[in-house]
Amino acid sequence: MAKKTPANPCVLKWARESANLTINEVTHKIKKSSDVIEAWENGTDSPTYIQLETLAYRVYKRPIAVFFFPEPPKEDDIRKSFRTMPEFEYKKLPLALIRQIRLANLKQENVYELCNGNNPSGIKLINDLKNFRGLGLNELSSKIREYLGISLDEQKSWNSADDALKKWRKVFEDMGIFVFKEAFKNDDFSGFCLYDDIFPLIVINNSMPKNRQIFTLFHEFGHLLYETSGIDKIKDDFINTLSKKDKDIEVLCNRITAEILVPCEDFDSVAENIEVNEESISELSELYKVSREVILRKFLDRKIVSQTTYETLTSKWIVEAKKYKEDRKSNSLRGDYYNN
Repeated sequence: MAKKTPANPCVLKWARESANLTINEVTHKIKKSSDVIEAWENGTDSPTYIQLETLAYRVYKRPIAVFFFPEPPKEDDIRKSFRTMPEFEYKKLPLALIRQIRLANLKQENVYELCNGNNPSGIKLINDLKNFRGLGLNELSSKIREYLGISLDEQKSWNSADDALKKWRKVFEDMGIFVFKEAFKNDDFSGFCLYDDIFPLIVINNSMPKNRQIFTLFHEFGHLLYETSGIDKIKDDFINTLSKKDKDIEVLCNRITAEILVPCEDFDSVAENIEVNEESISELSELYKVSREVILRKFLDRKIVSQTTYETLTSKWIVEAKKYKEDRKSNSLRGDYYNN
């Protein structure tokens, strides 16, 4: 009979809860009954070393040594940072994303130590951004673009969304924002940011189309503007469950992003008398180096297309993109659905 380990029951429970997993979900992953998991967590039984390895590395994504600690390690409660995300939404976050957030938090702490608490850019970004709050949407967006130092003409001149993403990323990093790209292995989340007044950090999902990654950069920049961490979901239907203050921030992040990347005045002149269809939407998307959803939203805001049309097309594009990704994976093809 395999020897049991002296794993700490409290740490076992902490590891499961911090991974956003229920007991039933753990039982499914390791093929053990809920009674067994409960016994491990209340101390009436213990896992074998092999079982503990499975829990640590495959399920909870934690170093195995942690489970022999006398008490759970102290970690910052990351949930408190994402105040614009409801608790029930946070609890549904997949473990892979939770792990990305943990790693990003660790990177942020490491940068603090390496730079002795001083951002190497020398720019007081968060302090500067405070001066923009309270401005109207158009003026705010114009001020931010001016602050970033990229004109709309320069943006339009970039060769592709891939080129645009590289340029915008460098602009953000020059401003003191640490930007990382990771493959989330999940198409429901585009990225997130961890707010800090000295070392703000943004992580974008490298598996997403380049123009979506650009949107995420600016959406998360909006969160930093309002001094809050944020998670960019593809479907933002949770917004209506937020408090008025938090809902306003989420809506503003989207509106600021759209106005910076596609200013209304310029869009109105370019799109005047245009026949709105998928082809023209794609052409405008390529012009501004943004996603088709951003362009379609512009038409929706002007009541040129209906809410039904907006929802139908965005849903269609999501399905098409996922199907292409699945086909590409199965056929081992290279390329990008959006030609980026």
